[in-house]
Amino acid sequence: MLSVSCRKAYVSVNVDIDEEGSLHPRFIRWEGGLIFQIDQVLYKCRAASKKVGGGGIRYTVMIRGKESYLFHEGDKWFVEAKEACR
Repeated sequence: MLSVSCRKAYVSVNVDIDEEGSLHPRFIRWEGGLIFQIDQVLYKCRAASKKVGGGGIRYTVMIRGKESYLFHEGDKWFVEAKEACR
């Protein structure tokens, strides 16, 4: 039986910065160059990742109809990447 675990995966993020200095993430560049468009930012708050540790500003985003978390930690971005293991 497969179980799912998570790891912290640092990613490149394309952001727009508005006139007040607020960040608006638009695209995530995944390992291997795969690019995901962020369809919508639903919520933004200061929070920690309960699955992989670390934290900062957590963006709740919609990507391809699924809700995900994107974290801005200092000057880096990460996601909670799922891994299947036996």
